[in-house]
Amino acid sequence: MDKQLICGIHPVLEALETGVALDKVILKKGGVGQARAQIIDYCAAASIPWQEVPVEKLNRTVNARHQGVVAWKSIIRYQDPVELVTQAFERGEQPLLVALDRVTDVRNLGALSRSALCFGAHGLLVPSRGTAPIQEGAIKSSAGALLHLPVCRAWNLKDSLLELQSSGLQLVALTEKAETPLQQCPLTGPTLLLMGSEEDGISPAYLDLCDHKAAIPQVQGPVGSLNVSVATGIALYECARQRHERP
Repeated sequence: MDKQLICGIHPVLEALETGVALDKVILKKGGVGQARAQIIDYCAAASIPWQEVPVEKLNRTVNARHQGVVAWKSIIRYQDPVELVTQAFERGEQPLLVALDRVTDVRNLGALSRSALCFGAHGLLVPSRGTAPIQEGAIKSSAGALLHLPVCRAWNLKDSLLELQSSGLQLVALTEKAETPLQQCPLTGPTLLLMGSEEDGISPAYLDLCDHKAAIPQVQGPVGSLNVSVATGIALYECARQRHERP
């Protein structure tokens, strides 16, 4: 059996109670019981994705007695974004986070994580659902950066963005629809860069929350937008440039 798998109601519950980092949990559809309800509550509190599936899927997933519950251990330990911001302030630094909205390609996730680490970002914020999994493929694509860059997971991305905004961060959305060039956007203060999916960019509900919307100017070419990992690298470089050139 895969060493990353935990099978059974009580082993999964014990893992949650002792703080073992989990990537996701699947439960048999229609199951009942207090322990099962506790698992769901723990998942919600820790922003761990969980899903109810037919028992046939559970049987195909593992060749062991699962009691209707299977969990995957996480390669990394997720952190609290507000704590990261607080720690940066305490060190006298201007916090810089990167948040992702529906970035589902593992290679893009890995590449932009590498840029985030290289250009001094304090952490990465990803939604619990609808994003590329942080597993071996992402770690490899990041050249190991994801093992060093703090990663935070949000059960509700909108709530997390609002909480970080109230903690003093400006929200800056990178979108080709913006009129302000990136280099004219102030990035020296506490900042969260919001990056969207390659298919349709940042969700309108998140765009409405942002303090600034900026675009990366393109000199020429028929392609309307940059790859999200490339765009993230350029935006982070601009953050670093402004911060190092600040009087």
